[in-house]
Formats: sequence, C-alpha cells, structure tokens
Amino acid sequence: MSSISVRRIDEETIRRLRERAARHGVSMEEEVRRILQSAVSGPERLGDLARETFGTEHGVDLELPRHDPHEPVTPGQ
Repeated sequence: MSSISVRRIDEETIRRLRERAARHGVSMEEEVRRILQSAVSGPERLGDLARETFGTEHGVDLELPRHDPHEPVTPGQ
C-alpha cells in the first residue's frame, strides 16, 4: 500500500472530517480513505448514481423501477 501526505488543509475541513468520521464510527484516516476511494470510483449503474445524488440522505425519497442488471456504459458507445 502507498501513503500520501496532504499539506495545508484548513482547520474547518479537518473539523468536518473529524465529525464525519465520528458519525461513521471510523478514524479520520479511514474516512479520508473512503472519501478518496469514492471520488475515483464511478457508480456501476445509473440508478446507483441517482441514489447517491438524490437519495434519502439528501432529503429525497426516490423509488426507482426494478431493472435487470446491465453492463456499465463505456465512453464512445
């Protein structure tokens, strides 16, 4: 595994990371790992993206119709 250091993070960002980690019951370092993983991993299905963007944690209760899984869309197709 690799490691990185990030310098010059403002205190407000650190405070928010600490609070977010506490809400999820993990260390701040683990929370940052999860955030980075999420940032570089796109959703596999459009419905997943809709839930991430408009789900109940964002104040919207979204019911999506049931569909069979499909292959992810690749750019240029």
